[in-house]
Amino acid sequence: MADVLVSPLNWGLGHASRDVPIIRELLGRGHQVTVASSGNALELLRGEFPECQFVTFEDYPAPYSSTRFFLPKFTAYIPLMMKALLDERRNLSRILSKGDYDMIISDNRLGVYSRDIPSFFITHQLRFSVPLYLWPVEILTLYVNGFFHSKYDGVIVPDNEPGEATLSGKLSRSFLSVTNGRAFYSGILCSPRRMDLDEDLDYLILISGPEPQRTKLQEIVLPQVEDLPGSKVVLLGNPKESFTRRPDDETVIHSYVPDREKVELLNRARFVVSRSGYTTMMEVAELEKRHGLFVPTPGQTEQEYLSRYYRSQGWFLSRSQYGLNLAEDVGEAMDYAGFPRMRKTGENVKRLYEELFAHHLE
Repeated sequence: MADVLVSPLNWGLGHASRDVPIIRELLGRGHQVTVASSGNALELLRGEFPECQFVTFEDYPAPYSSTRFFLPKFTAYIPLMMKALLDERRNLSRILSKGDYDMIISDNRLGVYSRDIPSFFITHQLRFSVPLYLWPVEILTLYVNGFFHSKYDGVIVPDNEPGEATLSGKLSRSFLSVTNGRAFYSGILCSPRRMDLDEDLDYLILISGPEPQRTKLQEIVLPQVEDLPGSKVVLLGNPKESFTRRPDDETVIHSYVPDREKVELLNRARFVVSRSGYTTMMEVAELEKRHGLFVPTPGQTEQEYLSRYYRSQGWFLSRSQYGLNLAEDVGEAMDYAGFPRMRKTGENVKRLYEELFAHHLE
C-alpha cells in the first residue's frame, strides 16, 4: 500500500473539490492518502474523507481585490508570494521528514514537489489570461510556468485535449516543450455526480466569490429574482450565516447549504446562474446542464476570459454583474447550445490512475 501526499491550494474550494475524485480513486485502489492544506480546503476534504491523514499546511495569501482591477493588486503581491513560496518549501521538507511518501500531488501549489519522490502538478492554466495591452506579460507567464513545471514528473491538466471540446480554451495550451512534454490531459475532474432526478427546478442561482464581490453580486441579483417566472432557489454562499427565506411561493433563499444538497439542486436545475469559475464550469459539463448564464467575478481575468470564450463558442451567455438584467438575459441565454458532450469524471480519473499513477504506486 502506497502513501500519497495530496496538497491543494486554499484559494476558494475549487482546487480541493477537483481533488475529491482523485483521492476517492486512490483510496479505492487501496492506497493511503495524507492531505496537506489549510482553511476551508482542508475542512472540505476532512469532512469528505475522515479516513485520511491530515496536516495543516498554509499556502499563499490570495490576491483578491475589492475593485474590478485585479492585476495591479496581483502584481503588488508577487514579492509576498515569493516569500510564501520559500516558506512552503521549508514547510514541505518538515512534512516529508515525518512521513514516508511514495507520491506527491500538488494542486496549484508551486513549491510542493520533491526530487526524490514522484511529483505531479495539477493546473488548468498552462498560461494566464491578461488584458490585451499586456500581452507580453501573458507570454512571460508561459516561461514562468514552464520553469515550475520542470520541477515535476508530470502536469495534470483537468481538461480535454486541445480542440473543439477544450473547456479552458487557450489557458490549457502552451508552446513550450518543457510543459507539453509533461502535460497529461485528464479530462474534467469534479466531485458532483449525476443523479437520477427530475429537472423540476426552473432556476438555481449561485452567489459566490471572494468578498466583497460576493456581497455585491448578492445585492444586484436578489432584487431581480422575483422577475423570473417559475421555481427558483438562490444559494448565497455565506457559511457565516444560517437562514432560509421564502419571499414568495416560488422562491427559496438559503444563506448556505451543505455540498451534498447543493449537488442535488444542481442536478434538479433546468437553468443555472453562477460565476464562471473553472470548477463550476466542470460541474456544469459533468451534469450536462444545457442552459445557463455566467457572471464573471470583476477583475478576475481567468473568469472574464472564460466567459468571453464560451460566448464566442456559442455555448453559454455571460454578462458583467454591473449590466445584469436577469429577466432579459435568461431569455437570450436560452439560444445558446451548452457545452459539447465529453468524457465524465469517473472514466477520466480511472484513466489518470492507470496511465499515470499506477507506474509509481504498484
